[in-house]
Amino acid sequence: MAVGDIAMPHMHVVKGVKIGVTEAYVRYPNRRDLVIFEFAEGTNVAGIFTQNAFCAAPVHVSKKNLETGNIRYLVINTGNANAGTGSIGMENALKMCDAVAENSGISSNQILPFSTGVIGEQLPIDRITQAVPKAFPCDQTWNDAAHGIMTTDTVAKGASEIFEFDGISYAITGISKGAGMIRPNMATMLSFVTTDMPISETIVKKLLKESADQSFNRITVDGDTSTNDSCIFAATGQAGGEPIQNEQDPRYAVVKEILFRVMKRLAQLIIRDGEGATKFITVKVEGGKNTQECCDVAYSIAHSPLVKTALFASDPNWGRILCAIGYANIKDLDVEKVQVWLDEVQLCQNGGVANSYTEEAGVKVMSKPEIIIRVHLGRGDATDTVYTCDFSYDYVKINADYRS
Repeated sequence: MAVGDIAMPHMHVVKGVKIGVTEAYVRYPNRRDLVIFEFAEGTNVAGIFTQNAFCAAPVHVSKKNLETGNIRYLVINTGNANAGTGSIGMENALKMCDAVAENSGISSNQILPFSTGVIGEQLPIDRITQAVPKAFPCDQTWNDAAHGIMTTDTVAKGASEIFEFDGISYAITGISKGAGMIRPNMATMLSFVTTDMPISETIVKKLLKESADQSFNRITVDGDTSTNDSCIFAATGQAGGEPIQNEQDPRYAVVKEILFRVMKRLAQLIIRDGEGATKFITVKVEGGKNTQECCDVAYSIAHSPLVKTALFASDPNWGRILCAIGYANIKDLDVEKVQVWLDEVQLCQNGGVANSYTEEAGVKVMSKPEIIIRVHLGRGDATDTVYTCDFSYDYVKINADYRS
């Protein structure tokens, strides 16, 4: 069950974006599992993808097609990752594009394919290509699309904001999916975010990278980096106005902040819906020499199975947190300067138990559904934050039974 606030907001229409959703029986019957996005001519599209060397066939195709520009469609299937599928998998990823091209009258290299689901099995490509025409004329909603990209997710995930410049109203709206095999440098995660504001291709790429670095690349469920992770940001420009061409444009900072909020919300929803999650955990590391070592410590804590199982059990075994800090490979760490809190309860002071700490206070804070682990390294002024969840019995059950 997802943790905390996971409600879908009102999803604002983005001018220049159409959506089609249908059932292709990729893995299960009577389930929406094929989604198509149609973008208006002139849309600028950017993407970032998994760092896994075994990246899926659709990732290869999407990267190549993005280089050609003038992207008009996205096609997404769930239930099968089309990863670890060799040359046949590449052919099938291209066939997905061909099927959309045949129904839209554009070139197949103007289409980006995405897949998510079981790794190592060939796509039922005939079912997918036969279902593609049913997704046209792309007249469905963001809510439909959010449900259509789910796999082990228990809830659909969306975020949307509207804003105004010079009397023109703009929208930024996006969806994501992901619940397991989530780790930084992308995850088993797909995210599609769009705006109808005119933004140059260069700035679309920059906005995506900067926003993803502080959102999707700051989450982890289980430390596994997937083969299929992809995040797309598209600016259709269909609401009108002058395009943002550079960072000096005063609108740039405003749009960046809104995009970051949308992506952060989508990223946090993935953690709130982590497989078997019962708690949402913020790991904030302060007092580092630089951001990288703050991230290293935060991820060391967030990835630790011992920390995550203690969180599930509401066991304030804070020695596990110290252990994770210690093996984060921070050079010349002075442990006597390290301090650790759970919310406002100080656990560790000057490398040992805090004078004010009681086991009762620790149990009380660990029983909450949302907890902040705060660490101060006493080395500098840098800070960074990572979001994670606990490990429960259900996490094991979900992943043990995933293919059944």
